[in-house]
Amino acid sequence: AGLYLVGSFPGNNRWAEWNDKFRDTIRKYIRGDAGIVPDLATRVAGSADLFRHNGRFPYHSINFITSHDGFTLADLVSYSRKHNKMNGENNHDGLNENYSANYGIEGKTNNKAINKIRNKQIKNMAALLLLSQGVPMILAGDEFGRSQKGNNNAYCQDNEISWLNWQLAEQNKELLRFFQHLIRFRKSHAVLRRITFFEDDPSGKICINWYDSFLNPPNWNGDIFSLAFHLLASKDKSDLYIMSNTGKNTMRYSLPPLSGGQKWHLVMDTNLETPADINVEGREILLENQIYYPLADRSTVVLIGR
Repeated sequence: AGLYLVGSFPGNNRWAEWNDKFRDTIRKYIRGDAGIVPDLATRVAGSADLFRHNGRFPYHSINFITSHDGFTLADLVSYSRKHNKMNGENNHDGLNENYSANYGIEGKTNNKAINKIRNKQIKNMAALLLLSQGVPMILAGDEFGRSQKGNNNAYCQDNEISWLNWQLAEQNKELLRFFQHLIRFRKSHAVLRRITFFEDDPSGKICINWYDSFLNPPNWNGDIFSLAFHLLASKDKSDLYIMSNTGKNTMRYSLPPLSGGQKWHLVMDTNLETPADINVEGREILLENQIYYPLADRSTVVLIGR
């Protein structure tokens, strides 16, 4: 009857739940909506506000941005409104609010500048999904740019709108490569797959620090459009520093100091072209400047301490 209780499903913690608050927050943030960063931090950290009760853990949150209902990732950055007329309901079916953007032209385009932004925004959403605490869920086809032509309720279409075109894996192999390396990176770093919330770390130590561009605590009450967080790994493991900027200007982000003579190396920068956008594990690029990093507009960066 319309009752909304995400995070409260009963069953002695045997059930995980689709976290649609994560979905909406990431979509709004990537679109550039104001006032989203505080909620972004909560979602990235595992949505403790929803799942940290009655002995529940980060893995009870199934994080997703797209699913079988709604836009695909490619459509989230290509359409500002739904296009469901082929469904036979005069475009009345499907959600009206998708928190999407077309970046200048509605639908498919040959405009190189717009396509560059769209491709980068897909990578940004994928990065935030795979770098967040909780269990990531990826919609099949998003890894190689599948589109439903703006249809966000395509269950009734048994045609190319709803089919999975595997030829796209070759056509968009650079995007597929990005997803593959991002997934491998997540699997290689347990700090991205915590069993407990940061507040409940058994060691009692602070395991995450949130920063603005000057290494100060973020102004959670301000209309900020960027955020960084330092994941402090356990002994003999690698620290990670993740920076995200959904604004339209490059920002100079100061880098936190590392201990033990380690230095920051570049894992990923969605502003760079393939293959520089994400580096193979063990081949990260040593940063010449260990003081600050130029975080480009609409970009996500991951650094690792080595």
